[in-house]
Amino acid sequence: MIKRDLKNTIVSSCFTGKIILLLGARQVGKTTLLKEVLKEIEEPSVWLNADESDILEAFSTAGTSTQLLQLIGVNKKLVVIDEAQQIPDIGKKLKLIYDTYPHIQVIATGSSSFELQDRMSEPLTGRKKTLHLFPISYKETVENSSKMEARRMLDTRLVYGLYPEVVNNPGQEKEILLEIANSYLYKDILRLENVRKPVHIDKLLRALAFQVGSEVSYNELSRIVGNIDTATVEKYLDLLEKAFVVFKLPAFSRNLRNEIKKGKKYYFYDNGIRNVLMNNFSIPDMRTDKGALWENFLISERIKNNHYRKRNRNIYFWRTHNKSEIDYIEDEDGVIHAFEIKWKEEKVRFPDSFRSAYPDHTTSVISRSNFEPFVGVSYS
Repeated sequence: MIKRDLKNTIVSSCFTGKIILLLGARQVGKTTLLKEVLKEIEEPSVWLNADESDILEAFSTAGTSTQLLQLIGVNKKLVVIDEAQQIPDIGKKLKLIYDTYPHIQVIATGSSSFELQDRMSEPLTGRKKTLHLFPISYKETVENSSKMEARRMLDTRLVYGLYPEVVNNPGQEKEILLEIANSYLYKDILRLENVRKPVHIDKLLRALAFQVGSEVSYNELSRIVGNIDTATVEKYLDLLEKAFVVFKLPAFSRNLRNEIKKGKKYYFYDNGIRNVLMNNFSIPDMRTDKGALWENFLISERIKNNHYRKRNRNIYFWRTHNKSEIDYIEDEDGVIHAFEIKWKEEKVRFPDSFRSAYPDHTTSVISRSNFEPFVGVSYS
């Protein structure tokens, strides 16, 4: 059992006057985490899984506060509604519980924010606290073993990623990843009525897997996938982001005339999923894409750490038309943090045009020799 960083945050957020909304891809450990949370909260509780047909039907037909209380139980103080995005009008139903029974703490989970957050945004304004659970972080592996052990397993994590079942079943990583990719990765997206051809989603993800670290063109992706226009490509990419499969880095631009202003790069929340799509499980030193592998790993780990530490930073990459480039940018209240990511330790000169355009900045080169603080692991 790997202790998750988000556990204490959830426990301390209970009974503070907010519905807790826990979002994350399927198989990242939301159910396991919340079962651990319930062990620490000594209040009568009930678990309602909307993937179960009888629970879904009961919620769908419950239209009054009395019917909802009967479903929850009159003596319950805490209710977990798992996979709540399945339930029609879930936002209105949770608002009714919140307004009528303020003593009941609701925790709702969802594996697709495009369904759950959209349905809740208006009814639950000011009434919810949203948290995200990602695959296990490198920092969490250190805290549950040691820095030496985490370092020893680093190449394995780069290849097979950090889904909980993958981490907990050494020797079975490839088979488990294939099951996750084939059975869970697209489940919520393909349930949408207007996504009619899963082969297009699959081709699009494979194209993104081979372009990690490079700028993405909707026109080029449209040609690679075939038979879909750029508007559909953009829509599918948005759905993949909201299903927590990929995330986007936009181009950073403020001052320079020749800066790329509308570029974008896409990364995967988990290296293992990317490698499944590429059908490449070779060790990093044998790969031509080890730089992209390392870059995807570090940026995804940075996002996990920033979220768990409640660091609200806007993230970008930077490039000019004459090919000057910086891998990763964070904007923290106007202070610019610039990072170059390298497989091996080396000296890097950041572009003079960037340094002069953004005088209020810091620069760092992140490599395998010094990456721990970048992902939240201290040297002490």
